[in-house]
Amino acid sequence: MKKKIIGVIALLIAGIIYFVFYHTRNTYTTVPLDADAIILIDAKKVKRQYISDLLTHPSAWFKKGPENSAFLNDSGIVIPDFFQFFHLKNSSLTEWYSIFDLKDQQQFLKFLQSQKFKKLSENVFRKDHAFIMVYDNLCIAGTSKIGLESIHKQVFKLSQKNILDAASLVDKGIGSIIFNDGKSSYNLYIDLNSDEMEFRTNSNFYDSEPIIAKLLKTKSFIETELDSENMRLLSSVFPFKNLGDAKVDYLKANADLQQVNDTIITYEYDDNFNEIEKNTVRKIVQPAYVVSLHSSDPEKTAQYFQDKKWINAQRQFVVIPFQPNVIEKKKNDFEIRSTGKSIQPSLRMNENYIFITNNELLYSHLKSFTLREKKIISDIDYIFYGHKDQDYYVKLKFKESELPLVLRW
Repeated sequence: MKKKIIGVIALLIAGIIYFVFYHTRNTYTTVPLDADAIILIDAKKVKRQYISDLLTHPSAWFKKGPENSAFLNDSGIVIPDFFQFFHLKNSSLTEWYSIFDLKDQQQFLKFLQSQKFKKLSENVFRKDHAFIMVYDNLCIAGTSKIGLESIHKQVFKLSQKNILDAASLVDKGIGSIIFNDGKSSYNLYIDLNSDEMEFRTNSNFYDSEPIIAKLLKTKSFIETELDSENMRLLSSVFPFKNLGDAKVDYLKANADLQQVNDTIITYEYDDNFNEIEKNTVRKIVQPAYVVSLHSSDPEKTAQYFQDKKWINAQRQFVVIPFQPNVIEKKKNDFEIRSTGKSIQPSLRMNENYIFITNNELLYSHLKSFTLREKKIISDIDYIFYGHKDQDYYVKLKFKESELPLVLRW
């Protein structure tokens, strides 16, 4: 009799584990047709990894969870088996969105109120950097208000949306990120390790360690080297697009951050209405940089820059927002340098990469971020993008900690 009871209990436990950590109800997800980057996260795999890490790190057992943990409990949202986040074509790099089904709209509206979201219009709400549109049984969330209405219109038209089978796209790792630039599509699998996130293609042949080891020695804030194909793929990252039309087939750049004194001149008047000049000195952070653009047809490139009005009368490359700078033509190269503190170009490695290291000087620009967002950003060590042949690779390396990533923050 005891054996039967134990057997029944074991079956019940096995069933609960299966339905909580493995069973999926709906693997399909909807995104707008003009989404050029889509991130899919397998909620069940993340949950399994969370429990596994929690069991092996007792110090986190009594740690207070994040303030917005209620978002995944009694918020009125249908918790999907696969979370999806997407970026719209021609939108800002910081604009990302997601779509959720609602099981109870009124419950969700009460949740937004309890979380101190402000009502911007009849169905749009905001808190910090989060914007939410509620429409019938749908919730559209994003980091900007700009794309909400467009997404809402697209998801109700079959011809303007994609229905993806997330399970087939996330057969490795905890998730997947799909890039679609209109000419080709790339799928990178997401691995979550103790202190890093990796995004890689299926082949796994790319070895990032040798080049990262070299880049860590440069001490630069940014190092990048890209050919024309990678410039096209990553055009949304750069302030100057359409370099391919300018016959630019190679880019090499490096930059450091520096804190400088900036003098603001204002004028006041005394009792006799005499003008008094007042100087106020403030400390600002600005980059010192050098960018080299190699052209297969330098004359055509120079003419393209002139036609686009990318170079002004002072020989400044005005497309780069960090002014002032100066551009010089050197045979087949165009070199753009920031004025002020000089910086030497780094050595060419004949690779395709972007390498960004964390820098404390960045924190002065995070005043509008929440404490939790600042904590996450400050914990980043570096970001690396690499590409060779058919292999694409991205690593977000975080500072070492007693707790793995899934248990932090």
